[in-house]
Formats: sequence, structure tokens, C-alpha cells
Amino acid sequence: MDNLFRRTVTGVFIVVFTLGGFWLHPVSFFLTGLVILIGTMTEYYLMVRSAGITPRITEGIITGVAVYTLSALVSAGYLSVRYLLTLVPLAIILMISELYRKQERPFDSLAHTFFPLFYLVVPVSLIPFSAFSQSGLQALLPHGNLVFSPGLIIGFFILLWVNDSAAYLAGTTFGRHRLMERISPKKSWEGFLGGLLFSIAIAWFLSGWFGVVDRNRWLIIAVIIPVAGTFGDLFESMLKRSLGVKDSGTIMPGHGGFLDRFDSAVFSFPFVLLFVLFFG
Repeated sequence: MDNLFRRTVTGVFIVVFTLGGFWLHPVSFFLTGLVILIGTMTEYYLMVRSAGITPRITEGIITGVAVYTLSALVSAGYLSVRYLLTLVPLAIILMISELYRKQERPFDSLAHTFFPLFYLVVPVSLIPFSAFSQSGLQALLPHGNLVFSPGLIIGFFILLWVNDSAAYLAGTTFGRHRLMERISPKKSWEGFLGGLLFSIAIAWFLSGWFGVVDRNRWLIIAVIIPVAGTFGDLFESMLKRSLGVKDSGTIMPGHGGFLDRFDSAVFSFPFVLLFVLFFG
């Protein structure tokens, strides 16, 4: 019961922090994404370091923050997209600096320094493009003449959490057939289907409130999220198994760490955004 209570309280905090931050104001939107980015990157680097590898933690996080910040400024129209090209010499400098560390296995260090830039930074840095210069659900606080709508990311996280909760309940109640037992012994096909059906149902009822795209496209998004999100969850489970850890962190009692909570999001959100950009 104590674990259930702790998990429930932490879950409520995660929802309030994420939805409140993204919905409140463009500045809080930016800061919420920044916290998620730094939290997930830090946990990745610490897990890797516990396995005896020495990634460039500070430099990697600074590079990730630079990518995210530039993406936000470009999506808001404050900078031209060409400024993203400045990230290329930054990456090269990061590689050159490894020459001076005198590590026994420098390419292991570089590989694990750069991998979260692709795994975590790119998906999180796409989030600003879903809200800045977009119309739809309005922020809770006024923000001048800036064109901004968090409707897509709000709808995305609601459907993601509905899927996670329904999959957990259906899996623990009806789960018999394992989805990928060698990676995640508790995940079942019954849980996956339960999450999928509930996501579609919620998308049907709330699509008009989310805005951004019509109901039929929200129904497709409600399918994309469970499919891609499940692979994201399995990928993180594979990562943790390979490093010999149970949770990515302990900052969220009952839920693990940032990476445990947002592993599905980093896999599924790019597919959702691309779908909206091409077919919205």
C-alpha cells in the first residue's frame, strides 16, 4: 500500500509538472523541456559511467542544451535555421578534445558521449517545433504576440499516459502472452492491446479539445503512440539490462528516474510530429 501511495503521489506530480509546464506559458514550455532533457541525459551518462565507461558528461549535456536552445529559438522565429549549422563545429571540437584525455578506450567514451545526442536530444529538441508558430489550444497565461499553442504536446502526453496506465492495468489483470520476454518479462500482448484501445477511445472523445488536427488524425496518433512508445520502453529495458541496472534513477519514487518515465516519449514523439507535419 505504501508503494502504491508513493507511486500515485509521484505520478500526480509528474502529470502536474509536465502538463502544467508545457501548458502555462512559452517560457515554462521551454524550461519543462529543458528539465526533461537534462534529467534524461544525466541519468544516461551516470548509468554508463557505472559500467566503467567515462563519457564526457558535462560537455555532452552542454551540447544537448545548445541543440535544444537553438531549436527553440529557430522554431519561435528568433533565429534562422542556418544557425543550427553551428552545432557541427561544436561536435567536432568535442571529438578533438578526446585526444587530450588519454583514455584507454577513447572511442567507447566518444560513442556514449554522442549517443544520447541522437537518442534523447534530437527527440526533445523537436518539441518546440510542435508549439511555436502553431495555432490551437492556447497557453494558460498571456504571452504577447508570439504565435504559440501547446495543443499537440498536451494531447500527446495525455494519450501516452493513458496508454501506459491502461497497458499496466490490462497487463497485470489479463496478461498471459509475453511481448518480448528476454527484454521485458512483464510486458504482454494483452497489456499492449489494452493500452492501444484506451488511447483510441480517449483520442475520440478529446480530439476536439486538443485541436491542431482533426479527429481522424488524432485516432492515427493514438495508434502511433502505443506502437512506437512500446519500442521505446523495450529499448530502454535493453539498455538497462546491458548495463546491469534496474532503474535509470531514483528521483521519482515508485517510478524510477527521468529516463524511465520518458523512454516511450522520446521514441514516439518524433513519429507523431512527422505525421502532423506531413499529413496534418
